[in-house]
Amino acid sequence: MSTEKEAKIQQALVDPTKKRKAEDEIEIDLKSSVPLSKKQKRLLRRGKITLEELNKKFNIDPTSVEEFEKENEAKGSSEEENSNSIPSDFDEQKAVKKEKKFGVWIGNLSFDTTKEDIMRFIIAKSKGSEDKIQISEEDIIRVHMPLAQNDGKKVKNKGFCYMDFKTREQMEYVVTLSEAHLNGRNLLIKNSKNFDGRPDKNDLVSMSKNPPSRILFVGNLSFDTTDDLLKKHFQHCGEIVKIRMATFQDSGKCKGFAFVDFKEEEGATNALKDKSCRKIAQRPIRMEYGEDRSKRQVKKKPQETQTKRFDLPTDNESKKSERKDNRPAEKPPTRSFKKRNPNVDSNNRLRSSVALASAPRASAAIVPSTGKKVKFD
Repeated sequence: MSTEKEAKIQQALVDPTKKRKAEDEIEIDLKSSVPLSKKQKRLLRRGKITLEELNKKFNIDPTSVEEFEKENEAKGSSEEENSNSIPSDFDEQKAVKKEKKFGVWIGNLSFDTTKEDIMRFIIAKSKGSEDKIQISEEDIIRVHMPLAQNDGKKVKNKGFCYMDFKTREQMEYVVTLSEAHLNGRNLLIKNSKNFDGRPDKNDLVSMSKNPPSRILFVGNLSFDTTDDLLKKHFQHCGEIVKIRMATFQDSGKCKGFAFVDFKEEEGATNALKDKSCRKIAQRPIRMEYGEDRSKRQVKKKPQETQTKRFDLPTDNESKKSERKDNRPAEKPPTRSFKKRNPNVDSNNRLRSSVALASAPRASAAIVPSTGKKVKFD
């Protein structure tokens, strides 16, 4: 039986189409050498690991190491040939082109403005300039105008564009055309590399939607976050009065956000400025000022004044009228209200409920049939 079993195992190993069973035994030599994997080759190329360190951990096959060295030599020779074939002047020209990008950003455009309109506008302005700086179509290297995406409607721009020129003088002259009028709009033109006025994403104090307060909102928390973890994380920023965490009713775990109440406003500000507070357990969190309800001013509703049906004259006014006309003051007219019949609607018709109440009701008993039975032969 043992010889038959060994013959089946060898046949299964030889034939790749047959699936191996759990009964089939395969012998593996753990002491045999291992070839280099793709990840190991990648680490060797980048210099993050050496062959000696790999040999200590794994028994690497020397043939695979020789193949890896041959591949590196072949790649190095091909790179040298490519570098020799391409002249060095090409790299210098490429670097010069990268440096010589004199661009402007043009904003506050009307949505119907096109690239041709802006080019014609700048060329016409340069012809009549006192600085003797003339700009032609050849001097404008690039005009990049992003277009808005809409469903089959007329394509319009997004209100801004970028323009690149050949020289710095041309760029500086176009910047002086800011506040010029084009298609009903005053253009806003500035250097494309000037980022003044743009909000700083790292400045969480200025990016906060709510005004400064002693309450700090913390979002994007993991469900395993606890009150003690938040208290330890923010305790160096200031004295913490209370931590209010939103939790699920069934499990009691965190919903992903919480409010940290500091004693003073400086505590919340220090937490927003401190970059070490922006991650909890290697997880980035979202922070901003929370709304302080204690400072909320409740607007009182104005008291409703009772409206009088008639403006009755006061005692002084009635006395004055008696003195002038020697007549008593006239009484205000009174309205006569007729009592409406509750059984009649606005059109003087009897209500349906009243009419049906007095109507005769049909019998609920079984009524015998009065028809005749017809038979067909």
